[in-house]
Amino acid sequence: MKAKKHLGQHFLTSKKVLSDIIKAASVVKGDAVLEIGPGKGVLTNVLLETGAKVVAIETDPDMIEVLNEKFVKEILSKQLTLIEGDVLDLNIKNYLKGEYKLVANIPYYITGEILRRFLSSDYQPSSVTVLVQKEVAERIAKSKKETILSLSIKAYGKPFYITSVPARYFTPKPKVDSAVLHISNISKNFFDEMSEERFFKLIKAGFSSKRKKLINNLSVFGSKTSLEKSLVGFINLRAEDISLEEWKTIYSSLA
Repeated sequence: MKAKKHLGQHFLTSKKVLSDIIKAASVVKGDAVLEIGPGKGVLTNVLLETGAKVVAIETDPDMIEVLNEKFVKEILSKQLTLIEGDVLDLNIKNYLKGEYKLVANIPYYITGEILRRFLSSDYQPSSVTVLVQKEVAERIAKSKKETILSLSIKAYGKPFYITSVPARYFTPKPKVDSAVLHISNISKNFFDEMSEERFFKLIKAGFSSKRKKLINNLSVFGSKTSLEKSLVGFINLRAEDISLEEWKTIYSSLA
């Protein structure tokens, strides 16, 4: 079965990386796991071997056929629930009840959208363990320079860079290396005293022009004079140099 380029399919072939994913996600018997884009079912198989109950969502009808044949026993026993569709269009509450973990090898082009969707959801996973582009994982979990995505993730949980995954461990081989990213301690506690919508409006405004200093990008939040008073200590910084907690301070000052 050939991978479909337009779906961003790259199938993982390394047993070591599969083991690293399961270990990072701490998947054990009885866990409920949501897998996005199971493809040929390599990761699905390892998840099922732990004794976890898996809900796998696949958008490719050809892969659905492969998975139905491969996991007849697990589907009949209801250890595996296989759903054909786009995860971004589905209501996960229809398929999962209670606490669950998100584990996936997701297409690179929808990485940010999937992470933001699940982390900001009213039905958040307890943890997320995903294969993403190495550069993206580094910017999220290692770099001192922030992005809208890295701040969005840190607002909801704690990201960890688990291990690098060379391109040769996939078929077909992607143009870039990947990495396993794990996000734990997921909650909305950061927003106990803030509006999520207004906070992210602030962040997006701050990054609206990367080369400009913060005071220039936040002009929609007040006059230059009022911003100079609110942004003491941050006026000459750019958005990428400001940490999550500092953004919280800025939010409070502007409020």
